[in-house]
Amino acid sequence: MTNTLKADDSAEEARRALQAQLDALKTQEARNRLGQFATPTQLARDILAYGLNLLPTEENIRFLDPAIGTGSFYSALRTTVKHRHVAWARGFEIDPHYGYPAQNLWQEAPLDITIGDFTQQFPPTQNTDQANLLICNPPYVRHHHLSSQDKQRLRSAAHSAAHIDIPGLAGLYCYFMALSHRWMSDGGIAAWLIPSEFMDVNYGRALKAYLLHEVTLLHIHRFDPNDVQFDDALVSSAIVWFKKQKPPTEHETIFSYGGTLDNPKYSKRIRARDLDPAMKWTRFPKQDIAVVHEGYQLGDLFTIKRGLATGNNGFFILDEAQAHTLGIPAQFLRPVLPSSRYIKSDEIKADDQGMPLLDKRSLLLDCDLPEDEIQIRYPALWAYLQTGLNDVAQGYLCRSRRYWYAQERRAAAPIVCTYIGRSDREGRPFRFLLNGSRATATNVYLMLYPSPLLAAHLQYNPKALRQLWLALNAISKETLLENGRVYGGGMHKLEPKELAHVPANDLAALIGLGKKRCEQQLELIASHS
Repeated sequence: MTNTLKADDSAEEARRALQAQLDALKTQEARNRLGQFATPTQLARDILAYGLNLLPTEENIRFLDPAIGTGSFYSALRTTVKHRHVAWARGFEIDPHYGYPAQNLWQEAPLDITIGDFTQQFPPTQNTDQANLLICNPPYVRHHHLSSQDKQRLRSAAHSAAHIDIPGLAGLYCYFMALSHRWMSDGGIAAWLIPSEFMDVNYGRALKAYLLHEVTLLHIHRFDPNDVQFDDALVSSAIVWFKKQKPPTEHETIFSYGGTLDNPKYSKRIRARDLDPAMKWTRFPKQDIAVVHEGYQLGDLFTIKRGLATGNNGFFILDEAQAHTLGIPAQFLRPVLPSSRYIKSDEIKADDQGMPLLDKRSLLLDCDLPEDEIQIRYPALWAYLQTGLNDVAQGYLCRSRRYWYAQERRAAAPIVCTYIGRSDREGRPFRFLLNGSRATATNVYLMLYPSPLLAAHLQYNPKALRQLWLALNAISKETLLENGRVYGGGMHKLEPKELAHVPANDLAALIGLGKKRCEQQLELIASHS
């Protein structure tokens, strides 16, 4: 490669045209399965420019992209490197659909593209063959698209390469980061464009421990979730910068948010020793280090569970007219809450039979009888079940059941909470609904059942449940969002454990609980039982 690489916008235009052409030849489902989302031009250039500033000017650049695609980062290198010397540039691409056209596109350029799975390559052992500038937008492949054999191989390789014990729920990008450790020279700079969810989820703790202890974490920039970086992927993105060396004493990491990498909306330095892999890092830089909450949490007052997963809502959830037309016997139907968009009031009232008084009333099909008995005794139900044998019954969840049409038994919860909310809309991102009916709920809701502590109080003060429901809806938007996780487009989710960690001293005070921990209260309850 020559000492100076001329900025060549025409080459980038050709690459973008090739990218669009190749993407159009694949279905969205196929690209999702392989996590193929190309980096936008300006973002790639911003990342390269930032990385070059981190690398000492006297060093010859040794560039590596482990998931090169059509070469968006290499193209950005050409336009940003200016007069610096590039010793070599290399990339890997697992998919020949992109790899071979990329080789052809850059055949006149000093770029070596290997068609193959990066995770199965042998890393170099000589310093001159290791990269000092590694830039990558790794494939965003979710864990359920990885076979158990691949997970076992990847987990073993990640531990060997970077001393990371990656959980089974981690996406492929976590393994890419771990395996790349041996491809970098000491003191080398890496930038990873990855989903920001690793900052909050449990499987991300291993990756955060690596960033805190095995390398020097320089900077994490998180984009505003409402400003999705990829047109074809609903994911909130972050850029993680680190140097391959152990962190120095009193090291500080830059956390920035919103805007651009060079001009973020918020920015703050956080001492590395104040960071813990277990904490939610998306609180930075807009918030300070969280103070450990010593009082009550919602999990002390409620047992919180996800609603039931039917295996196929379109098949198992029917409206009353459908059920009547199909002739489904009433004993195999139980009320279930519809989507929250069909629930106008936050209080769900019921008729004398416990059916929710809603404009849209849904019924869950559930039967635990063997199919031969159904065929003899309930021919209408049997006939309907036959329509789902070739597709619904073959789904993962249905296949794992004793009878593929038998649902999990989940009692109605007195309070349910919407599982998904949005921060870019006015009002509350999550709704707490007071459920006065006997309707159960699907997994678009979280179900709140009184804990033994709360149940004991409700025995002599049933009206306290309404007070708690009102107080739940008064919890600040910021508190709920801080405890949840964020995705692209301003979408937020709350998992049961995350909602359980929300501080609840004010709610505890409503039912007469003081500052004592709930364990003490439970001991008192037990002593009087």
